[in-house]
Amino acid sequence: MKQTLWGMILERWAAIPPVVTTNLTGKTIIVTGSNIGLGLETARHFARMNPGKLILACRSKEKGLAAVADIKRDTGCSTVEFMRLDLADFDSVKSFVHEFKSQNERLDILVENAAVALYNPEPQFTKDGWELTIQVNHLASCLLGLLLLPILVETAKRFNTRPRVVVVTSGLHERARFEKKLIDSSEPLRDYAHKDDVDPGLRIAPGRYSESKLLNVYFARALHEHLPPQSAVIVNSVTPGLCYSGLRRDLSLASIGGLLISLMEKVLARTTEEGSRSLVFASLGEEKEPDKMKGAYLSSSCAIYEPSDYVLGEEGAKEQRIFWDDTVKELTKVDPQVEQVVKDYLR
Repeated sequence: MKQTLWGMILERWAAIPPVVTTNLTGKTIIVTGSNIGLGLETARHFARMNPGKLILACRSKEKGLAAVADIKRDTGCSTVEFMRLDLADFDSVKSFVHEFKSQNERLDILVENAAVALYNPEPQFTKDGWELTIQVNHLASCLLGLLLLPILVETAKRFNTRPRVVVVTSGLHERARFEKKLIDSSEPLRDYAHKDDVDPGLRIAPGRYSESKLLNVYFARALHEHLPPQSAVIVNSVTPGLCYSGLRRDLSLASIGGLLISLMEKVLARTTEEGSRSLVFASLGEEKEPDKMKGAYLSSSCAIYEPSDYVLGEEGAKEQRIFWDDTVKELTKVDPQVEQVVKDYLR
């Protein structure tokens, strides 16, 4: 389903439901990218629900600790803590998972919120060799989710709960398309985003962020479909819609594009807190009928919605399979445990 501009306007001025609340006593939650914007406000909501442990997973220790102090001061929650996680570094992801598992016996909610949006056409490559947008928004987030899947499954068994993985995407995925030659490639991700394989003259088009968000939708849907039908783990994706966040903090207002986006924000954007309600809904909504949330795509109005018609169509299904297989292949090179997780926990 494609949202029109008029639909965006109507949605913006429609009343947004109040934040979903529940008792999180004893439960452990991770929110990535939670020192700023939507992640911070999402974590603040969780902190008011008496979580057993609330982990702010952020790249910057200084900013992460400042966010912890801010949330403690604002909510009185004493169980919020910082753990360093840099999605631009696969070693950091693996270290995070190792440290988390060594210190925690359960994981109830994983909110994969961290993302980057680049506005400089010159590509930035990580030390792992991947273009920054695709490593942070897709590959490293997938690595995190897959490596934490065993503890999510064990949490469900040991504590009789319904753990959730929430992948934060965007309605911009509706505009994204991958070139046919990429889909036909034997190594689509490397041809698309690895420094050893991309066109030497690569320039980052404005649509790359949208394409990374399409990959988010594909991953969430594929992970859900590969889980056994009886699995207690719930995987979904959510779009917070246009709202004020830290995502566009590097956008220059000196450009025409920057000015247009700034104007759109003033007219159409919800507040950061309002946007965060959709992430909380994806994490806690439909508590009495949680199976409704399995594989769901959730709107900024805190409702079960539909991704784009392209995703739901034959071509989208084909791309989803291709990118799932290729993502697992590439991440197995990063950490062989990925292959074992897929064998042991997925169909």
